[in-house]
Amino acid sequence: MSENPESVEPTIRHGYAQVGDVRLHYAECGEGERLVLLLHGFPECWYSWRHQLRALGRRFRVIAPDMRGYNLSDKPGRVEDYRLSRLVDDVTGLIRHFGAREAAVVGHDWGAAVAWAAAQHYPDYVWKLAALQVPPPAIWARNLTLRQLLRSWYMLFFQLPSIPEWWIRRDDFAGLGRMLRATSRPGTFSDKDIEVLRSAAREPGALTASINYYRANLRPFLGRGFRDREVRRHERVRVPTLFIYGERDFAIIPETVAGVADYVDAPYTELRLGRSNHWVQQESPAEVNAALLSFLEE
Repeated sequence: MSENPESVEPTIRHGYAQVGDVRLHYAECGEGERLVLLLHGFPECWYSWRHQLRALGRRFRVIAPDMRGYNLSDKPGRVEDYRLSRLVDDVTGLIRHFGAREAAVVGHDWGAAVAWAAAQHYPDYVWKLAALQVPPPAIWARNLTLRQLLRSWYMLFFQLPSIPEWWIRRDDFAGLGRMLRATSRPGTFSDKDIEVLRSAAREPGALTASINYYRANLRPFLGRGFRDREVRRHERVRVPTLFIYGERDFAIIPETVAGVADYVDAPYTELRLGRSNHWVQQESPAEVNAALLSFLEE
């Protein structure tokens, strides 16, 4: 009797893609006709999507890159190499590398910021958008409060030279594991999970590169927000969009993500998870996987 394809666990494969001036490592799962990109945030790597790669890989060809600067991907040395426009170019370059005209782009944390920008500026490349935890910059700016600024203290701290690297690197990155466990549902991160993420952070140049995301983008991000707190029509996203938000997020308060639908001139779905913190796809994989599959298969 032949084995039911649905019961076969898809294999995660690894490879490298030359995209412009950077070589990006990626994990890949599935062989479907349609392409799905999974973009991680700080301080993570492709492994943050371990629960989604196989779940989505049964239907789609799924690629989870190490974003530039992280883990096994190239780490350009200049702060300006991590501007949002460069990160978006990596997304469109990956889509072309895999021989596709478009992809569903799914992002969490910084990956979500990149996904919003890719959908806004290159809608022909994005057939669907899913953003986790982070709203588009225009909504962030419109909802910005002193309470949110206090939660975002680390963004300002990361503007300092060298000190953030020293602080995170102390005790062989022991604080990274403590932070992840303190800001997630119990049982989310095993010892193995923590070690994978610590190992990624230990890669030469990775820590500074990942912090450079904040150094390259904070000033224009806040500057644009304070100049114009309205969502202009030309800034809106025009592709079907799913927004997933864990309401116990230690870094982004619920008020900051109010009204995300105002940014989207297309079918829009929102999922709020009351028991999840910031690491939503790792804390609530069953709920996130079900939402992503339903959204992508519509």
